[in-house]
Amino acid sequence: MQRLADKVAVVTGAGRGIGREIALLMAAQGAKVVVNDLGGNTDGTGTGKIADDVVAEIRALGGEAASNTESVASVAGGESLLQTALDNFGGMDILVNNAGILRDKTLFNMNESDWDAVIDVHLKGHYCCSRPFAAYIRKESRTGCRIINFSSVSGLFGNFGQANYGAAKAGIAGFSRVLALELAKYGCTVNTISPGALTRMTIPLRENRGEKVEEEAMEAGGPQHIAPICAWLAGPEAASITSEIFHTGRGAIAIMQQPAIIKRFVKPDGLWSLNELDQVVPELIEARKANIAAAATTAGDAAG
Repeated sequence: MQRLADKVAVVTGAGRGIGREIALLMAAQGAKVVVNDLGGNTDGTGTGKIADDVVAEIRALGGEAASNTESVASVAGGESLLQTALDNFGGMDILVNNAGILRDKTLFNMNESDWDAVIDVHLKGHYCCSRPFAAYIRKESRTGCRIINFSSVSGLFGNFGQANYGAAKAGIAGFSRVLALELAKYGCTVNTISPGALTRMTIPLRENRGEKVEEEAMEAGGPQHIAPICAWLAGPEAASITSEIFHTGRGAIAIMQQPAIIKRFVKPDGLWSLNELDQVVPELIEARKANIAAAATTAGDAAG
C-alpha cells in the first residue's frame, strides 16, 4: 500500500542528500513530487540542474515528478513552488522545507553577507515557501495537508562557529510552533525535523576535525535515515501530530523537549530584590540541571 498515493509533495533542496532521499521515498510511496534545488554550492553560490537528475531518477522508477530550480530565499521563488505543483499536478498537499546552506565562521570573522545569506535561505526561506502554501490551503479549503520543517541541534542546543546557522535553525523551531497554531483549523499539521546525517554539508566538518568518513559510516549515518520519518509524518497516520520536533539519524528516532517552565517563584508584590535573587536564581539553575538529568536518563532508557 502506498501511503502517499494521490498526494502532491514539494521538497526543497532535493537535488542531493537528505532532500533527494525524501523525494525518492515520497515518490515510492505514491506522491507526485516537485523536486526543488538551485543546484548551487554548499555556501549558496552557483547554480545547476541537479533537480532534473532526481526527476529523471523518479520517473525511471515509475513515479511522477517535476523540477523547480528557483531560490527559496525569495518570495517569487517560494511562489513558484506552488505554481509548479499546480501546473504539473493540479494541487499541492505536502511541503518539505529542507533547503539550506552553510557559511560557518565565528562571530569575530562573520561578515554581514555571511549572516544574511544563511538567514535568507533557512529562516526566510521557510517563510517564502510556507506562506503561499498556507494561503492556498485556506483559499481552497485543502484538508489533510502537511508542512515539514528542518531545524538543527546547532540551533536547538548551540554549536561553536555557527551563530548564523544556529539563529536560523532556532528561529525555524519557533516559526513552526506558530504556524502549527495558525493552520490547525484547516487540518494542516506542521512538524519539525532535527536531522543527524552525513551529507556534503556535514562531512567537511568532520574532515576538518581530522576524522575520515568511511563508506560504512555513510551506510550507518547517511541521509537515507532521515527520509522515513518525513514520509511518515506526511501520511494519514500522522494526522493528529503537530508542533513536534523529531530528532532522527543513525538508526535513532527521538522526540525533543519543547520550551516549558520548569520551576517558578512568585512574589506577591512582584518586585524582586537583588539579595532575594541571590537565593532564588541558584535554585532555578539546580531545577534546570535536574530536568536535564531526568531527560537524559529517559532518553538512555529508551535507547536501551
